[in-house]
Amino acid sequence: MRGIAWMLGLAAGFGLTVQVAMNSQLRRSMESANIAALISFLVGTVALIVLVVSMRAPIPGRETIAAVPVWAWFGGLLGAFYVASSTVVAAELGATTLLALALLGQLSTALVIDHFGWLEMPVHPVTWSRMAGVALLGAGVWLVSRP
Repeated sequence: MRGIAWMLGLAAGFGLTVQVAMNSQLRRSMESANIAALISFLVGTVALIVLVVSMRAPIPGRETIAAVPVWAWFGGLLGAFYVASSTVVAAELGATTLLALALLGQLSTALVIDHFGWLEMPVHPVTWSRMAGVALLGAGVWLVSRP
């Protein structure tokens, strides 16, 4: 199962990179980062509806919905922010720098979330090797963003 998770993670990274280029072109065509993000989310929403219907996923009951922490409902806002801002940043800095910066931000934030177990994530304390990995990624960001 761990091998499948690695492959899915790599595939997600591949898809994210391609999505950046697609959304950047959509922004240029629509002349608006927000319209491009809206279109991207609408297409994604339709795809997810088709997936849920075709998989015959059960609709959660009221008890299940009521048990969801309030903060968990707002993850889509962060996704919308990422999609809208990435269309601007990619056009200015390029896909490589955008994704390097985004990954550095993700890894730095994940390190803190894991260390403290925030957002109901399992605790994985910060170690020197984890901090070194983030520092090396920071050096990588600097290297790939140089003109």
